[in-house]
Amino acid sequence: MSQVKIYGVSKPLRAIRDRLSDVIHACVVEALQFPLNKRAHRFLYLEPEDFFMPEGRTENYIIIELIMIEGRTIETKKKLINLLFERISQQIGLSLADIEICILESPAHNWGFRGKTGDEVSINYPINV
Repeated sequence: MSQVKIYGVSKPLRAIRDRLSDVIHACVVEALQFPLNKRAHRFLYLEPEDFFMPEGRTENYIIIELIMIEGRTIETKKKLINLLFERISQQIGLSLADIEICILESPAHNWGFRGKTGDEVSINYPINV
């Protein structure tokens, strides 16, 4: 299980939303071996005055949070992060300075979906990759 939140300034983020979602999903499918039909993305649009950002960032600055069940190797998580940097930069045109990524993990028993806790649900893709 994985969910993605993307934070950014409203106007520039809305302009790239669909393409960015496609790029993020392709990276998740490749690195985490997710099924193509498992996309859970939430875009959080902020007004410039509500989004304080580090020096040197532009209005295109985004933060990507990936929330997932724990179990992936360090190598797999690094692969995902590196794919995101590479492909978002190349395919969307954002500078690397304008992309920040954080992976947050929790045990399967902390998740609830399809009426059960995550450790009771059978999922059709690997977690331990």
